[in-house]
Amino acid sequence: MNTKHPKQLYLLFFTEMWERFSFYGMKALLLAYMVTQLNFDEPKGYAILGAYSALVYTMPMFGGMLADKFLGYRRAIIFGGIMMAIGHIVLAIPQDWSFFYGMAFIICGNGFFKPNISSLVGTLYENNDPRKDSAFSLFYMGINVGAALGGLLCGYVGQQINWHYGFGLAGIFMVLGLIVFIIGKTSLKEKGLPLTNKLNEKVLGFIKIEYLIYLLTLVVLPVIVTLFNYYEALDSIMLVLAVISVAYVLYVASKLEKIAKFKLLSALIMVVVSTFFWAFYEQNAGSLNLFAMRNVDMHVFGLELPALSVNNFLPPAWVVVLSLFFAALWPWLNKRGWEPSTPGKFAFSFIFVAIGFFTFYLACQASLDHGLIPLLAFVGGYFFIICGEMCISPVGLSMITKLSPVNIVGLMMGIFFFYTAIGEFLAGKIGALMSIPKNIVEANNPVLSLPYYANVLLQISIYSAGIGVLIFFLVPVLKKWMADIR
Repeated sequence: MNTKHPKQLYLLFFTEMWERFSFYGMKALLLAYMVTQLNFDEPKGYAILGAYSALVYTMPMFGGMLADKFLGYRRAIIFGGIMMAIGHIVLAIPQDWSFFYGMAFIICGNGFFKPNISSLVGTLYENNDPRKDSAFSLFYMGINVGAALGGLLCGYVGQQINWHYGFGLAGIFMVLGLIVFIIGKTSLKEKGLPLTNKLNEKVLGFIKIEYLIYLLTLVVLPVIVTLFNYYEALDSIMLVLAVISVAYVLYVASKLEKIAKFKLLSALIMVVVSTFFWAFYEQNAGSLNLFAMRNVDMHVFGLELPALSVNNFLPPAWVVVLSLFFAALWPWLNKRGWEPSTPGKFAFSFIFVAIGFFTFYLACQASLDHGLIPLLAFVGGYFFIICGEMCISPVGLSMITKLSPVNIVGLMMGIFFFYTAIGEFLAGKIGALMSIPKNIVEANNPVLSLPYYANVLLQISIYSAGIGVLIFFLVPVLKKWMADIR
């Protein structure tokens, strides 16, 4: 059996690595920037962060569909990369208007880039190739090498030097990722090209479909900015889109033969369940940023580490370390017949997250008298949370490419990210439960702020454990529906 990965995987690895440097480097700054520089109150900051995160992961549903039907993966990736680079540059402009417009460009660009580079990885392997889960683990490591460097460097530059320099640094690396892909794309040969010849057809007799897609994307920008100003409307919008997306997948499934139908339905169930994982996990980009700044002892050998950099470096750094382990673990278990099924891995992800948040809670309980939990406990909690991430995120990407009919892989990848979006949106609402009253923030007393975090951290742990147990009960049914797919 061939155990080597194709060289094209490493092209996509480095492209995604630099793109994620920019994306997570910028995201590391958002909540702290809104609270400390724009003087938004915490509930508003959490709401806008949730809206941004939700829209970032909603747009791939549309970008994946447009790539399937018209653009192909390659054009979608390049267009998305250009839009994201523009967004980072706009964020670096120190003007009031630039904040929401910069985020709007990034949201649209991510919609084209994110699902299609993941789908392109899937084209390098056959469905039952045992290297596939391993490949997505390696690809996921590339994501997190970039995220670790981005969170560390952009977080430091933004917090310690200048916020807009931090945004600008993210833009430089987005351009680098785009250049890597453009230079290396010829090695992909036919992979990622459009599946149809519709791209050059004209609409209304004068504008090509390709150009119309680009034009309509620009028209969406002011709509997104409006949503930021009326973020409360997203509650209804997300609910409607969730219902529509499920209804559409059920409609597609109804037209498939029996085995393909149940494969798609099993994928849909796991996609929907993943929503709750991201609602818990994505506290790292919101509430845990402020928790780290207020209630984690950042002193090491007499030096005080910058809290934003540490919090945004830890998750992807653990992913980099654990990706190597899990990339080797799955094939090793597979050879011995011990590898958990995909739904089994999903169940383990929730159990690990429960352990991680319970670690944070125990550290809080042990630190009530002085208000600062040890950095070691903070690092340890993240270890378990990231073990959970390794059981769901790269596995979920691989699952979509294995269980979806080939003509809707991009759309299903987009729906997977859309339910991540719902999770991100819920993460903002969960984070808002940890909002600290203004008088306590002004008092800058960690003893007073710690209980606000401890209670919600415990609740997250309990709910995550409960969902994990529920999925374990569903594993036999889902495995049956997946047929020959693990």
